[in-house]
Amino acid sequence: MIALTVDATGLARSRFAVSPLAEVTATLLPWALHSSPQAAPWVTRARRVLRRARLPLLSALALEGPGYVPDFLSPLPSEPSPAIEGELERVRRTPPGRVLAELEALRAGRPRNGLAGSALPEAVRRAMARGGAHVARQAADELRRYWELAFAPHWEAAEAVLEAEVDRCAGVLARQGAATLFNSLHAGVRWTNGTLHVESGLQIMLPAAPLVVVMPSLVAPRAAAHVDPTHEEDRPPTLVYPVPHFSLARTFGTTAPSAALAQLLGPTRAGLLAALSQPASTGDLAARHFLSPATVSYHLGVLRRAGLVTRSRSGRSVLYRRTSARTQSLPDGPG
Repeated sequence: MIALTVDATGLARSRFAVSPLAEVTATLLPWALHSSPQAAPWVTRARRVLRRARLPLLSALALEGPGYVPDFLSPLPSEPSPAIEGELERVRRTPPGRVLAELEALRAGRPRNGLAGSALPEAVRRAMARGGAHVARQAADELRRYWELAFAPHWEAAEAVLEAEVDRCAGVLARQGAATLFNSLHAGVRWTNGTLHVESGLQIMLPAAPLVVVMPSLVAPRAAAHVDPTHEEDRPPTLVYPVPHFSLARTFGTTAPSAALAQLLGPTRAGLLAALSQPASTGDLAARHFLSPATVSYHLGVLRRAGLVTRSRSGRSVLYRRTSARTQSLPDGPG
């Protein structure tokens, strides 16, 4: 359990942020593979890009390392909704000394974060040999390429979900106060007597924080507190938590598929089937689920041949809808 004390001043300064780069770097971590069914197609596609594209530094950290992503790859958002270009420029301008220190932490291990030491992947060692400034530039270039290949076409829909969650939280804060707000974020987050408790395998009691930056995420499978052990003022604690299913449903007008249904059909088809309580077109579903129209069309074809969805024409659009008689017989199925 991580316990973080937040006094009245810190609570007043705390804020929410939506960061595109934070969502990108989250997919580099192994626990991203356990994201919600709604985000699973996005994560799967991103990891495929890591394996196929020429991204040696990111691929080494994500696929060969022990699961630690250096903090400089995801700078703390300086505004509520930063643009990706601004965030990438901050990565590029990271002080060289900090870059090398964080990568050396990968070699030495970070007991505070429960990480054992590990040999640095070859691609990381080669980049470090050219200096911290070179690593920062290479990381920014690779992150931009990763963003363009795996995230940019789908960010508008993803951002809408995250911004809707921030709006929900603003309403809870205004009507019910900060304690209720923090206790509504996730089962792994609890606020009691001025202390924020976040479930963790570590036992850490932290001193009073100047503020906490709260970031909803589509990729994170669980709540987590990210704390800089140097306690630098420009790197306050960050609380990341997964967007609740009911928030996704409110934004997209869908219900989340059950684990049993996702196991039976696969997360992509289960998510599409759950979304079809109301008629929707291929384009609508593609935007909601961060998929290409061709991918959605393929999965809808499979579901239709199985008798789980029907289609009908409405003007120029073809609308799909799940068939209640067949889906009611599925394990914990929607409808």
